[in-house]
Amino acid sequence: MSISGRLVTSMCKVFPTREPGPVLGELCALRGESLSFQLAYRWEGPYRAWGKVEVESKLPVRVREVGLVPCEYPCHPWHDEGYLATEPGLYPDLLREPKRFGIPLVAGQWRSVWLDVKTEGITAGKYPVTVRIVGEEGVLCEESAPVEILDMELPKLPIPHTEWFHSDCLADYYGAEVFSERWWEIVGNFVETAAEHRCNMLLTPVFTPPLDTAVGGQRRTVQLVDVEVMGEGYRFGFENFRRWVKLALDRGIEYIEISHLFSQWGAKAAPKVMGTEKGEYRQLFGWDTDGGGEEYTGFLRQFLRALKPVLEELGISGRTYFHISDEPSLEHMDSYKRAFEGVKEELAGYNMMDALSERTYYDMGLVQQPVCAIDHLEKFLAGRPEKLWGYYCTGQAVDVPNRFIVQPGSRTRILGALLYKYELAGFLQWGYNFYNSQVSLYQIDPYRVTDAGGAFPSGDPFLVYPGPEGRPEESQRLLLMDEAMCDYCALYALEGLVGRERVTELVGEMTFKSYPDEAGLLEVRRRVNEEIKANI
Repeated sequence: MSISGRLVTSMCKVFPTREPGPVLGELCALRGESLSFQLAYRWEGPYRAWGKVEVESKLPVRVREVGLVPCEYPCHPWHDEGYLATEPGLYPDLLREPKRFGIPLVAGQWRSVWLDVKTEGITAGKYPVTVRIVGEEGVLCEESAPVEILDMELPKLPIPHTEWFHSDCLADYYGAEVFSERWWEIVGNFVETAAEHRCNMLLTPVFTPPLDTAVGGQRRTVQLVDVEVMGEGYRFGFENFRRWVKLALDRGIEYIEISHLFSQWGAKAAPKVMGTEKGEYRQLFGWDTDGGGEEYTGFLRQFLRALKPVLEELGISGRTYFHISDEPSLEHMDSYKRAFEGVKEELAGYNMMDALSERTYYDMGLVQQPVCAIDHLEKFLAGRPEKLWGYYCTGQAVDVPNRFIVQPGSRTRILGALLYKYELAGFLQWGYNFYNSQVSLYQIDPYRVTDAGGAFPSGDPFLVYPGPEGRPEESQRLLLMDEAMCDYCALYALEGLVGRERVTELVGEMTFKSYPDEAGLLEVRRRVNEEIKANI
């Protein structure tokens, strides 16, 4: 009995019934860079067994197994030809700590082990890494690869990167009361993991975010700001908001993203706003509130006037971003304009952004920093805004990069090089940990449902799984997003050595609809690493 094994890159999706490839070459990284690879293996035994993973190296290496997850809706019917699979099935994504008795050896199937090389504080040089799978009869498989650490520190990501954080989903899944000490602990764990993987902006629910909620429906209240009705005015309490911001900053978050001030898809209504009036805690505003009406506009102006000194006190005014409404289309122009006009004076001088596909909103001065769907980017490149962001979600399913489970890993990782080449000012995705059905009709178990109840391609709603003890379990896609941002940081570092013109020459002629595959991306990064070595 034996194992067929080979080392492959982090971009390889190891399917049980397909021979994986290509074989891994030399690994190279800057200090502090995320660096991962896999040992793919196929157990040739006649029955299931267990194996222990051993790593021999002077580098610290973390070992996890890559688990298969159910993908009942892996892609939209209108997909392109670049997907690894289009049929429902079990596909690799979840990264788990090996069980005490080892990793599963499943007869006749390919599986993989995920290896993270810790590069922080490592002396420059070349280090061999040897990985073994050991069974009862001894070594079943052994593979080695050289790892080179360059004598340069990876700079921090110079642009904001936000994956929307759904704190209500954590309360629902873990049964933790919002604002209980247990809830704060869980939120801290999930924020810390996001920041560790270069997600440096945090969606902050000053009111319960009006996102992915059915019209007339509600999500669990996670409103950080206390509101009390005082005659014709309001009094605001910011104790929970301060705690949230300090928690975020302590764990590595740099930018605070204030949740949307108006309802999704056009700002027609107010978000759910809870408050106390004459001792009664009740809903003050919501779906039945005209978003641009006098009552809610007056409330928002008072709120923003109270909030701004707190931002100053916390030292985050210049790193705070505001939203009006998510993904407005042309039919929403009037309601969006009314909403914007009501708060624009109070938010003058602050960062404001919204995800959209229609340039008209920018041309009319309604959106300061457009967050453009990457398949609509061409509309914004001629006479482009000073700060142009990019985003993708379920709709960006043809030709462009995305992070669906059944897409090649290179299609996720290429994002970093494209963000750099197009000089985008930030990147946004809507689902770091969305554990609901589409429009939040019901809660789901993300270990069983990866597609928001058959609505979005599997992997679109979340990057992390809700693991035991209130800690997230990571996904292959989270690590690929991290490596994408590392690529951006490496390009940025090289720019400081040789200038942007030379870096873009090395990146080549890629676009958001025409970009290299795994081999091509590795070649781009090899050229970048060689240029760094030649200039440090």
